[in-house]
Amino acid sequence: MEREPGGGGGGGGGGLFFRGLQSRSREKVKLRKRKSALYLRPQEGSGRRDLLGENIYLVLFTIALRICNCFLVQTSFVPDEYWQSLEVAHHMVFKYPLYFLVHFRNCHLKLVLNITTYGYLTWEWTERLRGYTYPLIFASIYKILHLLGNDSVQLLIWIPRLAQALLSAIADLRLYSLIKQLENQQLARWVFFCQLCSWFTWYCCTRTLTNTMETVLTVIALFYYPLEGSKSMNSVKYSSLVALAFIIRPTAVIPWIPLLFRHFWQAQRKLDLILHQFLPVGFVTLSWSLIIDRIFFGQWTLVQYNFLKFNVLQNLGTFYGSHPWHWYFSQGFPVVLGTHLPFFIHGCFLAPKRYRILLVTVLWTLLIYSMLSHKEFRFIYPVLPFCMVFCGYSLNHLKMWKKPALSFLFLSNMLLALYTGLVHQRGTLDVMTHIQELGYNNLNKSEASVFVMMPCHSTPFYSHVHHPLPMRFLQCPPDLTGKNHYLDEADVFYQNPLSWLYKEFHNNSTLPTYLIIFNVLEEEISAFLISRNYERTAIFFHTHLPEGRTGSHIYIYERKLKEKLYRR
Repeated sequence: MEREPGGGGGGGGGGLFFRGLQSRSREKVKLRKRKSALYLRPQEGSGRRDLLGENIYLVLFTIALRICNCFLVQTSFVPDEYWQSLEVAHHMVFKYPLYFLVHFRNCHLKLVLNITTYGYLTWEWTERLRGYTYPLIFASIYKILHLLGNDSVQLLIWIPRLAQALLSAIADLRLYSLIKQLENQQLARWVFFCQLCSWFTWYCCTRTLTNTMETVLTVIALFYYPLEGSKSMNSVKYSSLVALAFIIRPTAVIPWIPLLFRHFWQAQRKLDLILHQFLPVGFVTLSWSLIIDRIFFGQWTLVQYNFLKFNVLQNLGTFYGSHPWHWYFSQGFPVVLGTHLPFFIHGCFLAPKRYRILLVTVLWTLLIYSMLSHKEFRFIYPVLPFCMVFCGYSLNHLKMWKKPALSFLFLSNMLLALYTGLVHQRGTLDVMTHIQELGYNNLNKSEASVFVMMPCHSTPFYSHVHHPLPMRFLQCPPDLTGKNHYLDEADVFYQNPLSWLYKEFHNNSTLPTYLIIFNVLEEEISAFLISRNYERTAIFFHTHLPEGRTGSHIYIYERKLKEKLYRR
């Protein structure tokens, strides 16, 4: 007995029923569109929820963290964070009136007003080794504050740092977005975690250092770099950011040499890449730099060449200290990475081959900087975010020991970040706050002056005082004339401080009102302090790790006039 097609003992009605279902399944079923944001795809709701291509809450969290970061860094790191940025910007913007009498032939006197800038430019600016592009950012902020009549010293100190913190937050988010594109959100979160809890990033990312801006531009440029799997690649954007980093700090090109070479090697239309992208971008940015420096130097100057000639070709940076060739591998890199180091090494074995170019960039940068005698931790800061990618891979692959590893990484980095940000080397900033208060509280005391008798550039200057108080410090320009056995003013002073003081201030009328010294110098010059009626009026903690000419505390001595002494 034959069965009905589709019957199976169910009769004709069942066959018709199933055929009806099949026909309906072939039709497109139209569903009612839901308006709730819960049912929207990420791209559909991006206009409401996203900022910088990421969830707005993540963006706000990152910005808030870096602002917190900014206010929890109250110590000094290196002189360049003031002397190559804020001091230059202050000199560019702020002026004060000088009144003086002019004699005429008929014996009449006339009061003449002369407006002059106050601030200090170091020898790098007189030799035109630095460009004005980076300080111009802060000078613009200072000018706006000045025009608004809101140029208090606290705003002059913190607004530039908050601006740098905001830029660093954008770089953090770009690193997260890049890894999310290349891999997945889970791995991106681990890389993001490593980046945010890095003690050295915390320590540096809100400082007004050219190295900090170089790092920010490098990370954002990497977001647009044509890595395999990237959805945001844009040759013009990334090359523009690299060119800007080069304008600000010429050595910024070092990490990008292997990356640029890789891009050129893999490009199918190499000539177009050079003629239509790299050369126009380079021409525009270099022209911009030349015009800015022409305005402020008063003559055409290629500061990038002067910088590379001094630091790389002539290697004159050794005047400020030299280290053995292996220093970056044996000390610099391990210290900068801190407790991230074992996770970095582990991640190097786990990461896919497409990240090999990032590892090559890190090693290349360490090797090139190792060839220069003068070495500093901050020089390799721009490749630190590259290392966080490998640290993130390590954390992502951990199974059993993930929670203890996370706790160890977070606590060890935060303890070090808080100590270096709030305790270590804070005295040089505290003492200038005190000098600023003295300057404003003694506006009528026109004869007041300050002499900083410490290793040169130990403290910031007018950017942290913002008052035309006569100030002086021990000079330390390098020898640019080729003299044998050259000694700068600071070296001559420390050879025999007591003798130097008696010779320099043989006339009491030239004695400064305030002397600022490290405690290690006090005993050696005590005879001069007593004979010239100086009295210690303030003490500031500086560091638990005094070394050489740098002491644990900073002393302020004030010269007391004899009349005041007798009144007591």
